[in-house]
Amino acid sequence: MNIGHRPRRLIRTSAALTALGLTSLTLAACGSDSGDSGKVRVAASFYPMAYLAQQIGGDHVEVSNLTKPGTEPHDLELSPKQTGQLSEMDLIVYLKGLQPAVDEAVEQSGVKNLAEAGSFTTLEDHGTDVHGEKGHGEHGEHGEDGHDEHEGHDHDTAGDPHIWLDPVRYAEVAEGVGKQLQKADPDHEDDYKKNTADLVSRLKTLDGEFEDGLRSRKSDTFITTHAAFGYLAERYGLRQAAVAGINPESEPSGARMKELHKIAKKEDVDTVFFENNASDKTARTLAGDLRLKTSVLSPLESVKDPKKQDYFSVMHQNLTALETALGAQ
Repeated sequence: MNIGHRPRRLIRTSAALTALGLTSLTLAACGSDSGDSGKVRVAASFYPMAYLAQQIGGDHVEVSNLTKPGTEPHDLELSPKQTGQLSEMDLIVYLKGLQPAVDEAVEQSGVKNLAEAGSFTTLEDHGTDVHGEKGHGEHGEHGEDGHDEHEGHDHDTAGDPHIWLDPVRYAEVAEGVGKQLQKADPDHEDDYKKNTADLVSRLKTLDGEFEDGLRSRKSDTFITTHAAFGYLAERYGLRQAAVAGINPESEPSGARMKELHKIAKKEDVDTVFFENNASDKTARTLAGDLRLKTSVLSPLESVKDPKKQDYFSVMHQNLTALETALGAQ
């Protein structure tokens, strides 16, 4: 470790806290000994980013998830301690535009190695109604040069952030995170390459499982309370009709509820989905009015118990729920 760099890092932390109005932090809390384990220190903004970092980094990394399990990442506010510790990280993995508090803290942190998920794939604007095209189309298809030129931190994210719900886009992000880990820790480059390839292979298998599982469906349309599934709908030729928009806290208008009544009847919708981490009141009201069933479709922004659940187990639950609702079983 180059001791000469440490004072500049602490000064940078002080400047960052001043800019954020957090001048009362004790810098000792940043933990100048945090690197004693010899592992690469990675901060991840929320679960899908933390999962990638852990799967790719393996035993070489120590991952800190800024969003606690089971909490809503959109509303994250960082504590002074978290903000200070961010500048001591070797790598930050995040998705710009999803969590304003994280974006601001990252900008002020001065950390050299950043893996901004949106720079490794393509993002689109999705409203409350998405009509997917069957097949994989051109979504996110670009070569290695397209990934390299971004370097993980030169991209302005806009539009729908829920890219991890499309296994193909999530695989692209995994490749980008893997490259940034290789830059942060070249000594273990081969391990990161192997772990990335293994994860991408599993995601390709998951993509095939969704294709096969939904192929014989009787309906393309599903109704959900939160417009989080635009990329998933697009990937597999489905239609997402959402009560609320990208922001899960937004309230639906009376006109939107009437429109959903029409969609449900016209498209022979069977189920109204709600999130496992949000209120089911709106879903149950709509389902009651139309005499439909309710079920859970997870946006996978967090998992309540990471020891019992992970990205793949929850995505398989989502697939089963969609197969049932769309008559594919």
